[in-house]
Amino acid sequence: MNATLTPVLAVTSGEPAGVGPELCLQLATRPWPGRVVVLADTDLLEARLAALGQTTLLQAYQRDLAPPPGVLEVLDVPLAAPAVAGQLDTANARPVLSMLDRAIEGCVSGEFAGMVTAPVHKGIICDAGVPFSGHTEYLAEATATSRVVMLLVGGGLRVALVTTHLPLSAVPGAITPAALAETLAILDQDLRTRFGLASPRILVAGLNPHAGEGGHMGREEIDVITPVLDRLRSTGMQLIGPLPADTLFVPHTLEQGDAVLAMYHDQGLPVLKHASFGGGVNVTLGLPIIRTSVDHGTALDLAGTGGADPGSLFAAVKLAFDMAAGGARS
Repeated sequence: MNATLTPVLAVTSGEPAGVGPELCLQLATRPWPGRVVVLADTDLLEARLAALGQTTLLQAYQRDLAPPPGVLEVLDVPLAAPAVAGQLDTANARPVLSMLDRAIEGCVSGEFAGMVTAPVHKGIICDAGVPFSGHTEYLAEATATSRVVMLLVGGGLRVALVTTHLPLSAVPGAITPAALAETLAILDQDLRTRFGLASPRILVAGLNPHAGEGGHMGREEIDVITPVLDRLRSTGMQLIGPLPADTLFVPHTLEQGDAVLAMYHDQGLPVLKHASFGGGVNVTLGLPIIRTSVDHGTALDLAGTGGADPGSLFAAVKLAFDMAAGGARS
């Protein structure tokens, strides 16, 4: 394998007390179209291997030397304290962020073609005195990106969001013409450049029941959403909507689009997770780098048992490689 031409992905192992490290160990069981480098504490990985009775071989990451098949490349990021499966420790919060920093640095410099993130525990990072609202916001700040878009991929669907983790009462005020237009521009652009769609078709949900029913159930569709869609259509975007969310996800409608834009978190994601849970992928659009992630949390109760399903991590790695090639079709 030519290490200088093969795409290399960085995979951050996430919260050391969670399932991330043991899921990363399973990456060595699959053939990939490039190199997969796991950022983790090597001693922790060795301990998990021993506890689970597994025999995966680990090799220290060397930029110009790819490992043989079945061997896991590890970029060692030492922890501050030994990690115990299922037991959070604030001492290890900063090493977890160090993994992210190293992966971002490698992606920006071109060392890595993209990064895949195993789950972190936001609460323990905040408890350690580091304000942290999530991977997405951290990556946006680190790359000086003003707006990013959350896209979930799985079950044959691509669902993006205008707003993410907001209380429902705050959603209408957050759907401004500027926010909607910027979100659509990012989604359209990345569907072209990252997913290989020459002319993406985007199905846009309304905010209110029945997409407002002509203003009788809310005016956001009339006052905000439709004017933005009309303006962007004049620039060449293929936008369908606003559509009633309760009938948008039926097969006949989905066949007319390449992606769905939902107005808020629980409008779009329950459908996608029903279709793909355990195999879905979270993608951050709008960044200057490729970032995919699993669709689940740290699962502290499963850590160290070997019972966690690696399906979402496998899907996230596959999608990141596809995106790096500019033609993700998932």
